[in-house]
Parts: sequence; structure tokens; C-alpha cells
Amino acid sequence: MDIENIWRKYESSLRGFLLKNISNPDDVDDLLQEVLIKTYHKLPTLRDSNKVKSWLFQVTNNTIIDFYRSSKPKLSPTEPELWHKEPEQQVLQQLSQCILPFISALPKADADLLTAIEIEGLSQKEFAKKAGINYSTLKSRVQKSRKALFGLFNQCCTFSIDSQGRVTDYQAKNKTCSGC
Repeated sequence: MDIENIWRKYESSLRGFLLKNISNPDDVDDLLQEVLIKTYHKLPTLRDSNKVKSWLFQVTNNTIIDFYRSSKPKLSPTEPELWHKEPEQQVLQQLSQCILPFISALPKADADLLTAIEIEGLSQKEFAKKAGINYSTLKSRVQKSRKALFGLFNQCCTFSIDSQGRVTDYQAKNKTCSGC
């Protein structure tokens, strides 16, 4: 199998295939050259000379895939994303000042449980063992206590939530709710 004959025979078909999948003609020329280089290096590994055409198109398709992978924008924070980070952190810091007063407003069992787990950082398994409670029962109680805490927050404030479910802002629902 002679590379020059193969290339003369299939170059225009490969160029058309690339043009169909790549919008920039300069990129098409670069990718066609890349396919030629890959063909030159890999042609000796082709076992069946009757499958040259399908093999060439597979090489070209893989080259297109590699091209799009390499041109994929790297995920780095943009200026608008950075702009939103600071206010979000300020909102969370402000709300964190309300947690202890709201936890103390809960029934004693719920307050003790959330204080130990959420504030003091005791693991749920450790708390269950220490309190002599079944671990799965404790998990249910933690969820119930968290819902009750959320209910207190929700009675006092209206929250703005972004598309990822993060709190971006809040407003007191009425003037009598000082909460914290």
C-alpha cells in the first residue's frame, strides 16, 4: 500500500468530510495535514487493504473528536462568577449569626442534637452511640430537627436561591422578626 496513491485517491473525500464537521477552513487544512501524518505513521498497522477507506475515515473522525476536545474551553472562573462569590459568602456569614438563636428556639432535644452535630462537629454515629440511640433513628431525628430549623428561618425570612440551590440573598418577612 502506497501512501501517495491512497492520499491522491481519498484526500478530497476526507477534506469534504472535515468541511462538513469543522466550520473554519484553516482548521480543516490543519486537521487534514494531521490525518496525513497519522496515516503515514499508522498505515503499516492496517491489516486489510480492502478497508483503507473506512480506516481513513475513522482516523479522520477521531482527529475531529480530538480537535473539539482540545478546543473545549477550560473551566476557569469568569469575572461575573467571581463577582457573585463575595456577596454569597457575606450572606452566609450573616445567616450564620442566626443559627444559634434559632437552634435555641427549638425544643431542647432538637437543640441539643443540632448543637452537638452541626455546631460542635460531633459525627452522627458518635452522637447516637453517646446518647444510646439507634443510628438510623438518629438520622431521622437529625432530618426532622433540620426541617424544624429551616421552618424557623423560613418564618422569618424570604430567600433568593440561585440555579445551584445556594442562598444568594434574603429579606426579613416582617419588622417584628429580628430572629438574630
